[in-house]
Amino acid sequence: MIIKEVALENFTKVPSAIRSGANRLELCDNLAVGGTTVSKGVMAETQKYASEHHVPVMAMIRPRGGNFIYTDTELKIMEADVFQAQELGVDGVVFGALDKDGSLDTDALEMLIAAACGMQITFHMAFDAIPADKQSAAIDWLADAGIDRILTHGGALDTAITDNYTNLKQTIKQANGRLIILPGGGITAQNVRDVTQELSVNEAHGTRIVGVL
Repeated sequence: MIIKEVALENFTKVPSAIRSGANRLELCDNLAVGGTTVSKGVMAETQKYASEHHVPVMAMIRPRGGNFIYTDTELKIMEADVFQAQELGVDGVVFGALDKDGSLDTDALEMLIAAACGMQITFHMAFDAIPADKQSAAIDWLADAGIDRILTHGGALDTAITDNYTNLKQTIKQANGRLIILPGGGITAQNVRDVTQELSVNEAHGTRIVGVL
């Protein structure tokens, strides 16, 4: 079975996404900037509804759009949001943090991973902002740190996912089963089968992966 993770903005489309075949949700606000953290109320209602339908929820932990280089204050906000998700029984969290040189901000990530104790963790598309020559080391660190999956488009978001198969296959090979490589960006109900077969993966992510909601 293919796990189709739908990126959803707010609660509004949660019921229709699940009816349409979504079997995991990434819950965000502000998809126009790549997703930010939703309110406590939205998180609570989504988790309640989704758990009644046996669909896991991954909550985006991101205080703003823009880059992934965070101040100490922003990281405190993110940590508080992880604790909030934990308290509400959310299944997993989605975050990423980088240093100015594009490598992983390991201090920030260690703090957030500790806060997420026991929850699933996805490292989001901040991965695609890591320079190519540092991605291998990043995968190794994330795998050793217990991250469950990396969400990646395999290249710039304005490229077609089919143009990034070579990069994605290399990333999957480097991960070597230590964590899941979750392809995303431009995956739709029409191409999800082709993409997952080409990459030999059984999870995929997108806003239109179960059709236009």
